[in-house]
Amino acid sequence: MDIDIGRNLQTFLSTIDQNKAKLIAVSKTKPVSLIMKAYEAGQREFGENKVQEMVEKHEEMPKDIHWHLIGHLQTNKVKYIAPFVHLIHSVDSEKLLRTIDKEAKKTNRVIDCLLQVHIAEEETKFGLSDDEARQLLSPEVLDGLPNVRIVGLMGMATNTESEEQVKKEFRHLKALFGELKSTVNHTRVIMAELSMGMSGDYQLAIEEGSTMVRVGSAIFGQRNYSA
Repeated sequence: MDIDIGRNLQTFLSTIDQNKAKLIAVSKTKPVSLIMKAYEAGQREFGENKVQEMVEKHEEMPKDIHWHLIGHLQTNKVKYIAPFVHLIHSVDSEKLLRTIDKEAKKTNRVIDCLLQVHIAEEETKFGLSDDEARQLLSPEVLDGLPNVRIVGLMGMATNTESEEQVKKEFRHLKALFGELKSTVNHTRVIMAELSMGMSGDYQLAIEEGSTMVRVGSAIFGQRNYSA
């Protein structure tokens, strides 16, 4: 059965307040033919979690697409996406931030990044502690990194049936976002984006202040990871 991507996209967009939150359509594992249907329906923001897959899709698809790297990023892979990536959601170490700066310099770009903060109770998820995030936003770190710009935070809530737990974690990230927005004064920090919320919890995330939701299955259908 064919998936009506355009209809799925419009149906999903009708469930969110687009003045508050932007949809990052998570296109990982999906073929270019399906992603193009979303593109033709007006979607321009796409999220990938694997560098090689994102590079291949960027080469094949229209160049007005904004590609978001939403998965864990290894330092040795940064060079492949530095020439074109729109936003890296998953900066989780100073080493990674320094590598992004180095590779951005080679392509004469300033790359926008989000700091990924660990808010879930699951140890398997990546992310900085609150204090580590504060440290990365210090002049001691940022003054030496002219080719990166921190534009906000990203977080993933615990995978749980408890809405209260998820809300608490999103609320924590929003509070940290607010704190950093009011206390950090640096030319390369613009606290504008709060990337939180996926297919199972995006409504809660928007209620708690998300400006970007990362959703794929509602648009492209369930993923086949064995493909």
